Amino acid sequence: MSIHRFVVRFEHHDPRSAGMLSDARALGYDNLQRIECQDLYFIEGQLSQEEMQQLALKLLSDPVTQTISWDENPNLTPPAADSVILEVSLRPGVTDPVAAEIVRAAHEIGLSGVHRAATGSRFQVTGLNVGQVERLAKTLLANPVIQHWKLGSIEPSFPEEVESSGQVETIAIRNLSDDELLALSKDRRAALDLAEMQAIRAYCQKENRDLTDVEFETIAQTWSEHCVHKTFKAKVTFDDGKVIDSIIKTYLKSATDKINAPWVISAFVDNAGIIDFDDEFEISFKAETHNHPSAIEPFGGANTGVGGVIRDILGVSAKPIANTDVLCFGKQNVSFDELPEGVLHPKRIMSGVVAGVQDYGNKIGIPTVNGAILFDEGYAANPLVFCGCVGIAPKGLHRKTPQVGDRVIVLGGRTGRDGLRGATFSSMTMDAQTGEVAGASVQIGDPIVEKGLIDVITRARDLRLYNDITDCGAGGLSSAVGEMASNIGCDVELKKVKLKYPGLAPWEIWLSEAQERMVLAVAPENIPALQELCDTFDTELTDIGEITGKHRLIVRYNGNPVVDMDNEFLHEGIPQRQLNAIIDNSILDERISNIDSRISNIDTKQTLLSLLSHPNIASKSSVIRIYDHEIQGGTVVKPLTGVEADAPSDATVLKPIGTKGMKGIVLSNGINPEYGKRDAYHMAFAVIDEAIRNAVAVGADPERIAILDNFCWGDPKRPETLGSLVEAARGCHDAALLFRTPFISGKDSLNNEYLGTDGQRHAIPPTLLISALGIMDDVTKAVTMDLKEAGNAIYLIGDFAPVFGGSHFDTTINESIPQVSEITPQVYKALHNAINASLIRSAHDLSEGGLAVAAAEMCIGGRLGLDINPASLYP
Repeated sequence: MSIHRFVVRFEHHDPRSAGMLSDARALGYDNLQRIECQDLYFIEGQLSQEEMQQLALKLLSDPVTQTISWDENPNLTPPAADSVILEVSLRPGVTDPVAAEIVRAAHEIGLSGVHRAATGSRFQVTGLNVGQVERLAKTLLANPVIQHWKLGSIEPSFPEEVESSGQVETIAIRNLSDDELLALSKDRRAALDLAEMQAIRAYCQKENRDLTDVEFETIAQTWSEHCVHKTFKAKVTFDDGKVIDSIIKTYLKSATDKINAPWVISAFVDNAGIIDFDDEFEISFKAETHNHPSAIEPFGGANTGVGGVIRDILGVSAKPIANTDVLCFGKQNVSFDELPEGVLHPKRIMSGVVAGVQDYGNKIGIPTVNGAILFDEGYAANPLVFCGCVGIAPKGLHRKTPQVGDRVIVLGGRTGRDGLRGATFSSMTMDAQTGEVAGASVQIGDPIVEKGLIDVITRARDLRLYNDITDCGAGGLSSAVGEMASNIGCDVELKKVKLKYPGLAPWEIWLSEAQERMVLAVAPENIPALQELCDTFDTELTDIGEITGKHRLIVRYNGNPVVDMDNEFLHEGIPQRQLNAIIDNSILDERISNIDSRISNIDTKQTLLSLLSHPNIASKSSVIRIYDHEIQGGTVVKPLTGVEADAPSDATVLKPIGTKGMKGIVLSNGINPEYGKRDAYHMAFAVIDEAIRNAVAVGADPERIAILDNFCWGDPKRPETLGSLVEAARGCHDAALLFRTPFISGKDSLNNEYLGTDGQRHAIPPTLLISALGIMDDVTKAVTMDLKEAGNAIYLIGDFAPVFGGSHFDTTINESIPQVSEITPQVYKALHNAINASLIRSAHDLSEGGLAVAAAEMCIGGRLGLDINPASLYP
């Protein structure tokens, strides 16, 4: 068949080209005069000239704004003498969702001659020499983890219909020494310590056999920090002799148990936490991180972070109705010379992450309604990408009870080599070689396929077609099938799994984290009805095995067992980690009690302007506006508010479509790494308080707020690092009890460090994100932060103290951070009562920048002024 090459360019102004030019100049390419971005499409098939014209004008371009050329004139226009042409395409095997949609859409418009497609990009660069263009390709125009480039014309990489290689390796473990066990763990990137490797050796000796590579990789995934939360379940011993047996049980779950809120339906036991909404519906909420993948491939990492947390909501049989995102980046003006070797520039990371969040949420049709963006030099090598999702479901339809004889069904995308060892990769410290050796750990998303999953699963739920459901996230089929069958057993056949990449070994099929896949346990008699749903929404269904009731995990390839393991060992055999912690009070001991000299004689006006322009405080509207926060029609209070919709809302209010009455959902968050650098315990108090007061400020009932915790920390094997992590968890426990806000879900992401080639350790600041999910009885009473009318009185409520530790006013002050007063819950209840009584026109919480910034933002939102006397606050 012939391969046709199409080149598409904008006829006049192209915002991509302008943005790329701006980013390149910001990275130091001062001589760069112009970049023109063009789209490449490669179409394989038998097409007439008339059919190619239809394809070009109906599918591949917009005739109003773009021009398109193909075959006879692939370069479109000859480049100028001082220009260089660079072309970029995906590496073989990398998922290309646009190409798949081209083939599907071409067939729908009657162009059945289109066989395969591939995509790429073409850049015409003016003002740089060849060497500079090649460097620009590495730093901005392409990512070598998933792409390759060439000066001039590049060849496409088409997807192939392929089978597995079928190769299975036996790993000799029974007779290895301790040193050899550790070497094996390192060589296979298993991230297992000596005690864990010894437990595996003992199991092999008991079974009197060695493991296949599929079995070893299954154990590594199941026992990974990412999947089993070893640090949070560890026995921690402090230098004073105090011992804590499991951070989760001691602090987080125990707080929820002590509060015992009757409206909490499910906490810490499923893909997402679930609370009661009304007589008919329940609400679910989950927030995940996708940090390591986003550091290597920002677009794909953030893209699949969003897709993954949406599947968590599907995993509790709910329809996703809103996304949240909180993003932490390195400082954007840093020079390349200041970055560790192998680290992408923070500007490149930010643009890719933001584009990845936008792409998935907008295409799948879920509004992105709440979030934050922070900048700190500690995030330069380790960006943090928090992705959240809220879902709604009818009560009583979610099932987690697989039955003997149920078929193990895979729905959605095909399995590839993307995401291999992602669970263990996320449990390791990164270094300069990470991008090269962990490229297969990066997943590529396809939101259109996941939209089909939403349509199928919500209908299958209503028809009660499945007995259990979970998503293929970290660990892929190994995790999803293994967890589903952990208390009952299963027998599956990998040969039946549909593939999209050539030559996968059985362990790769089993461990792949290829996206957009769900696993269901379905009674045989329900398969035809489920298949009919899948056919309706163009979603693939694959039957790969059955639930057995034998309490063993059996995995076959072409009939031959490649995994035959006892469930109890796999899921309960991991040794409890024994860790040491130290509470470092050195910073607290250096508090400065009198800072009057530091804050006297300042220029108040200039200081306020400096605060308002600080990257952490300045408007994020340029990012917010590229997200769709209106789709599904339920957003009452939007991320931006005010007369010109350009002021930051404290929280988002949603009125789920299809629910009765005016009841609504409130989403907010709290995060402040500056506090984490000083006092992890009080940071936890502060960010829980921030999330709650943001929610209360718009109208949430403070007695109906549930929270999620996301801990992002460095290496927990370092006693000081672990000590601050435990202190943050203790703060979470005490703050949750004070506010009576139960935790319903959580997630930790540890080892957020980067080891430079010079041996320097680059660790993130201790970072805790608290996401709040509140309920309000009447969304028509929601309050926004913008000033409404001249003459309104201004009140400041709460317990006040002029404390500056960790503030944006002066981050060098070593004093204590603000502490939450015991009266605060009563203050919030009083505010809520005033909002319900329609006494409040505007409300805004005080956070970064304090009263000065809060007042300025209210003025900006309402285009009105304020006349206040701060001196009256402190008699």
